[in-house]
Amino acid sequence: MSAEPRINDRIRVPEVRLVGPSGEQVGIVPLAKALELAQEYDLDLVEVAANARPPVCKLMDYGKFKYESAMKAREARKNQAHTVIKEMKLRPKIDPHDYDTKKGHVVRFLKQGDKVKITIMFRGREQSRPELGYRLLQRLAEDVQDLGFIESNPKQDGRNMIMVLGPHKKKTEAMAEAREAQAARKADAPGTTSRRDRAADEQSAEEPAEEPAEA
Repeated sequence: MSAEPRINDRIRVPEVRLVGPSGEQVGIVPLAKALELAQEYDLDLVEVAANARPPVCKLMDYGKFKYESAMKAREARKNQAHTVIKEMKLRPKIDPHDYDTKKGHVVRFLKQGDKVKITIMFRGREQSRPELGYRLLQRLAEDVQDLGFIESNPKQDGRNMIMVLGPHKKKTEAMAEAREAQAARKADAPGTTSRRDRAADEQSAEEPAEEPAEA
């Protein structure tokens, strides 16, 4: 079944409840009268509520309406936030430098509005010390608590221990902030040229004027 509404001569009812071009209620009129008004306004008669009795029809530029609807749908898809789960793997006895590097990645992911799956990998005798992994996960969660929260508590999964961090900031908010920052950077770019121009003008102003030649 087509999702397209019936328009103009494809509407097959004796009368319709007509809505004018600006949304005004015209009332119940014969179909022939509604089609006549559509021709007068150079618009289409579009059935917008087929299940009503009588069906509701509106006078509009259907081609323009379809185009604007397609643009809105495209923009909505563009701004749609997709949930992404990033993964970061750590060892229980990670050195401070590596920890800071890994934490930096987690911070970046959370700022982007993404979830982060933290995996502690145990090897050999480390498997008998699960508390090392638990303490490391708790430390990381505390270090990034301003940006994220523990969505899934640490749990053992074979040789690994897993925890999921969720961002405080929604993905849509992070995307909007990123676009604003990009726009701000573009807006600042011309300022470099203007500052150079001002510096050149100031230098020219400081240079002494030439003395008029003697006759």
